[in-house]
Amino acid sequence: MRIRQALISGATTLAAALSLLAAAPTAQAAAAPSPAPLGPPLVSGSGPVCWFGACYDYVSGRQVTDTAGATVRMLQAAPAIKPGDTDSHSLQELALQSGDQKSTVEIGWTVDFGLNGDVLPHLFVYHWVDGATSCYNGCGFVQVSRTAKAGMALRPGTPARFSIQNVGGDWWVFYNEKAVGYFPGSLWNGTYTRAQMVTAFGEVAHASGSTCEQMGDGRFPASHGSGWISDFHLLGATDRAKLTVTATSPALYAAGQVTPTSFHLGGPGTGPC
Repeated sequence: MRIRQALISGATTLAAALSLLAAAPTAQAAAAPSPAPLGPPLVSGSGPVCWFGACYDYVSGRQVTDTAGATVRMLQAAPAIKPGDTDSHSLQELALQSGDQKSTVEIGWTVDFGLNGDVLPHLFVYHWVDGATSCYNGCGFVQVSRTAKAGMALRPGTPARFSIQNVGGDWWVFYNEKAVGYFPGSLWNGTYTRAQMVTAFGEVAHASGSTCEQMGDGRFPASHGSGWISDFHLLGATDRAKLTVTATSPALYAAGQVTPTSFHLGGPGTGPC
């Protein structure tokens, strides 16, 4: 009963919030690496972030704020990664973090052979508790939808909306405005109910020294048909949405066509693997 009531409440809350925003002026355990923790603000040109035997490149839009949720639209793509490589991935996601950057809730799509056994984009959810890793699509996640399932394959070349919102102390995740499920607040002992940092980004994980994986659809952001993140909004915040966009290795993976609520992203890395 509690799940059903929360689902109804959460879906209604998000649908109402998105309706208002539309009318307002635009202002399972994995073999592959876990998403890297998004620490201090990323600096353009700083180079990949390397830890635990893998390196990560980012094109990210970030806002420091105080909010109960956020939502974006993203183009789903099928970036090329090294054939058969279980130690790399290419993804796009929305992440909400606590002020100390130790607690995180994430939703997005990923191309990850080690996780999914293919090179199609798949819906994923993830979370961090007190700086500790968890696992994709599990580790306390409560699936509620029979159609929008964490881990399901997605269609490349189509856009979708990805959202996160705290409802009644639990962190709910939504795909195309449908409640996928939630991370119970008890995972954080009820201490994490609002986020102070929101990041929407592309991420490529690769072995040290190798950057042949594509981000987005492999096109640089100035190219026609490049990947994008758009229609960024905060939910339950007093701040206006305003992203600061950076790229760790802009010669390989770049940002472009930047507005306060959108940007294009992508790149081929060093070229075909």
